[in-house]
Amino acid sequence: MHLIHGETLAKQIRAEVALRVAKLSRIPRLAVLLVGDDAASHLYVSLKQKRAEEVGIDMEIAKASAAVKTEELISQIQAWNTREDVDGILVQLPLPEGLDEDAVIAAIDPKKDVDGFHPENTKTLFAGEPTLIPPVHEGVLRLIASTPLTLAGKTAAVIVNSAVFGDPLVRLLKSTGLFVHTMKADELEAQTLRRADVVVIAVGRAKFLHAGITKKDAVIIDVGTNRDEDDVLCGDVDIATYEPYDAWVTPVPGGVGPMTIALLLLNVVRVAETRD
Repeated sequence: MHLIHGETLAKQIRAEVALRVAKLSRIPRLAVLLVGDDAASHLYVSLKQKRAEEVGIDMEIAKASAAVKTEELISQIQAWNTREDVDGILVQLPLPEGLDEDAVIAAIDPKKDVDGFHPENTKTLFAGEPTLIPPVHEGVLRLIASTPLTLAGKTAAVIVNSAVFGDPLVRLLKSTGLFVHTMKADELEAQTLRRADVVVIAVGRAKFLHAGITKKDAVIIDVGTNRDEDDVLCGDVDIATYEPYDAWVTPVPGGVGPMTIALLLLNVVRVAETRD
């Protein structure tokens, strides 16, 4: 088994971001909306803040309780939309129950939507003219591209339970020359999965995918973040089952996660460059 070290690639991206930040006439700023007390969300935001500081990006965090109204969140976003010193806006997802996530995301100025989830940015992505690609999706593409696999004409299987995440990813994977099949965790297509040269999985099930149901030399991109029965952080892939084989697999932690943060910061500097 070959590990696809996302942290190694992410370090290179962060170095590029730092160089581009240094060439700007002002310090870029990322505004982050953090709602509720979810421990994972607070951890992710703190990791983003640490990496932002390292590359010279200012990060402003607005915290709200889970009892906040959707309208209050939209009001905060609208204030950031109008501020010249704010280059990127990020809503840490998921939001607590009872809040209108779609309405909050749609309130972001598409030009400042560094997470790439605004409907207008999704539309341009599907049109083949993306302005801001979601960092996790770009991370998946870059991780696949870092392997020796020649993509044109190869087959990919995308295992997702969310069309919101899966559909843009399928569009981007197809643009690389891959033939892409999608399936849900409870509706696996065994033959298709066994033939897939690339497998991307994001279903939120600890160690769900294993070498017994995929090609032994496939490229496996694990977007899942879970806790196993021993409360140890793991992905959707049972990575140990691939050890005897010639597969390329992203570890959790250390795979998609670091890439997502690095590419988020790259999106911030991309926006800042257009406004400089």
